[in-house]
Amino acid sequence: MTKNSYISGVGSYLPDRVVTNAQLSKTVDTSDEWIRARTGIAQRHIAAEGQHTSDLGYRAALDALKNADMSAQDIDLIIVATSTPDLTFPSTATMIQELLGIHQGAAFDIQAVCSGFIYALSVADAMIKSGQGTNVLVIGAETFSRILDWNDRTTCVLFGDGAGAVVLSANKPDVKDAGAGILNTFIRSDGRYRDLLYVDGGPSSTQTVGKLRMAGNQVFRRAVKELSSSMVQCAGEMDVKIADINWFVPHQANQRILEAVAKKLDLRRSQVISTVAYHANTSAASIPLALDVAIKDGRIKRGHQIMLEAFGGGFTWGATLLVY
Repeated sequence: MTKNSYISGVGSYLPDRVVTNAQLSKTVDTSDEWIRARTGIAQRHIAAEGQHTSDLGYRAALDALKNADMSAQDIDLIIVATSTPDLTFPSTATMIQELLGIHQGAAFDIQAVCSGFIYALSVADAMIKSGQGTNVLVIGAETFSRILDWNDRTTCVLFGDGAGAVVLSANKPDVKDAGAGILNTFIRSDGRYRDLLYVDGGPSSTQTVGKLRMAGNQVFRRAVKELSSSMVQCAGEMDVKIADINWFVPHQANQRILEAVAKKLDLRRSQVISTVAYHANTSAASIPLALDVAIKDGRIKRGHQIMLEAFGGGFTWGATLLVY
């Protein structure tokens, strides 16, 4: 029998420190009004000194395991989507594996920037369907505050730190309330646009970590185009109409992007889960963070059809259609 994968648990973690727009305006030439008008962001969480991406991912994983009513020993694979790993190597996933006390299975990272969680879900789904995993921790975790130029008001106001996680499990007929799970995944990339959103450092080029650089207007236009088309194609491959999908959980880059995509596809604003005001852009962590909020506050219920979608540096983009 062909296995399917479904979300058996969700979790998240945000650092304690909150930085508001008003606080940022004391250190960089900006204002709360300027940031809100252009991005919809009101605040962001920032990791404490000595708090690493693995620490955030570990806390989100614990929350997801609790929600799934599982122990760490039930997990046979960990995939972490991150562009801000603790170290060049080993992977952040292996560090979280150790923190959880897991000594079986495998763990590895995926780097697709803001689309990382979609890419990680696609891999986890394929691993489960091929019989190489039963319960997979899929984590998006980032400390983007460590790669920001805090003197650049066009980028430093946009990002925050955090982690979100799901437990993706092999769907069995006797699992109570289990939805149909992941119906389709769609991932794409185009390296021609790499200079529009990138970090200007790396081990083999500059031997430094580098800082994030972005051509905002060009990224905005491309993001709206590719997000819209990827959602339509992901749904269309399963003969699902966009109008029949209950909820849309996008990458939380910018409220204006969310609204532009919603307008392009004729979505109701109430259908689009938005946490960007409180979390800012947490890159690969943004989708699982928003998903966790919407499931735990009761908006997303078992049986609802959901579209996840993301766009990030590379450029990378993609979508996932699932029944929760």
